[in-house]
Amino acid sequence: MQEMQAIHQQLQETMQTLYRKAVDADQMLDSLQQDQKGKFAAVFASDSGFSTSAKRFGPYVEEIANDWQAMKDLDDDAAKKALGPLVKKIEIALVTLAQFQQSLSAKPAN
Repeated sequence: MQEMQAIHQQLQETMQTLYRKAVDADQMLDSLQQDQKGKFAAVFASDSGFSTSAKRFGPYVEEIANDWQAMKDLDDDAAKKALGPLVKKIEIALVTLAQFQQSLSAKPAN
């Protein structure tokens, strides 16, 4: 039981970071689209493990948060099984957000 409590605490901290990064990235995407840049159908490919398909990071973070909330209602064994796919989604989101930030900072200002 203690182990899952520690995992949930870590997930809560990670979700807060993920949410802040997603809000920032979505604001940047809004401004890119206003400049007629950033044309794409979805942030993540359909085989990424997400059921969401969106042009912003926020809906994906919402899906991760919903998965996490659902996991809290499971018994420890079921929660441990659900943890793998959840962590994979978090990892994909954090890596993609970092790459997005990096790609923007690497471009010279107009």
